[in-house]
Amino acid sequence: MSDNVQTDKFMGLESKKSALALCKFAVVPVPFEKTVCYGHGTAKGPAAVIEASTQIELWDEETHTETWEEGIHTCPAVNCSGSTNKVFKEIDKTVRHLMQYKQCIPFYIGGEHTVTQALAQPYIDTYKNLSILHFDAHADLRETFEGTPKSHACALFPASRQVPVVQVGIRSVASEEKQYCNAGKVTTFFMHENRDVNKLIPQVLKKLTDTVYITIDVDGFDPSVIPATGTPQPGGFMWYEALDLFRAVIAKKKIVAVDVVEACQRKADPITEFNTSKLIYRLMGYLTVKNQKKK
Repeated sequence: MSDNVQTDKFMGLESKKSALALCKFAVVPVPFEKTVCYGHGTAKGPAAVIEASTQIELWDEETHTETWEEGIHTCPAVNCSGSTNKVFKEIDKTVRHLMQYKQCIPFYIGGEHTVTQALAQPYIDTYKNLSILHFDAHADLRETFEGTPKSHACALFPASRQVPVVQVGIRSVASEEKQYCNAGKVTTFFMHENRDVNKLIPQVLKKLTDTVYITIDVDGFDPSVIPATGTPQPGGFMWYEALDLFRAVIAKKKIVAVDVVEACQRKADPITEFNTSKLIYRLMGYLTVKNQKKK
C-alpha cells in the first residue's frame, strides 16, 4: 500500500483519471438512516466501506485488472440531514448531475435501502427500456410501512409500478406484500426454490431488459459473508454464487448504475465493510473487463 493512502477516497488513491469528467466510476456515499426497524448503523456504513477499501489490493486477482487506474472519483457524501423529502431532493439532484457524465458508472453506497427509491427514479425517467435487478433477502414491496411509503420495507414498490423488477435472494416476505411477488412487473426468484445459481442465471437474464440498474442490499448474502446488516436472514447467497450472477448480468446487459446498501459498521469486526468494498471493486473490475473487450 502507498504512503499516500486517503481513507476518505475509495481504494485510497486517485489516478490521473480521477477527475469526474475522466473517470469510469464514481462512488457516492448516501448515509441515510431514518426507518430502520432492528439493527442500526447504516448511516456509518458508507464511510466505513470507503475506509475499508483502502486495505484491498489494487490488482484484482480475478479480473487481472488494476481497476483503479480506470479512474474512480469519490464524491462528497449526500447531505442526509433534514426531512426525508428534503433528502430525496438532494439525492435526485446528485444523481441527475452525475448522469451528465456518460462515461461514468456511479456506485451509490447506502445507507438504508429507502434511498433506492430516490436513486433509481432518474434512471427510470431517462431509460425507457430499463429494468432493475434487486438482490436482497427481503421483497421490499410494501406500499407503506410504519406510516410512510418512504421506508426500507417499501424500497422497490415505486419502481415496481413502473419498470420490470427482477428479485433474487428473496427469503423473507410480509403478508401484505406477497401479492406483489411474481405479479405485474415483478419477477421474484425465492432463494429456497433457486439454490442452483447456474440454473438461475439464464432465467434472470431472460427477465431483465437490455438496460439494467442494480440494487444490492447486502443482506442478500448469507450472514456468514455479510454479518453486520440491519435484518439478516439465514440461507443467502454465498460469495462466489453471487459473483457468478453479477458477472453474467454485467457481461450481457448495459449497467447504468449500482447501489449497495444496508452495510453497517460493527465495532467487533470489519468483515462487513471490507467484504462490501471488495464486492464494489470486483463489480468495477467486471465492468472494466467488459469495456476492454469492446476496444
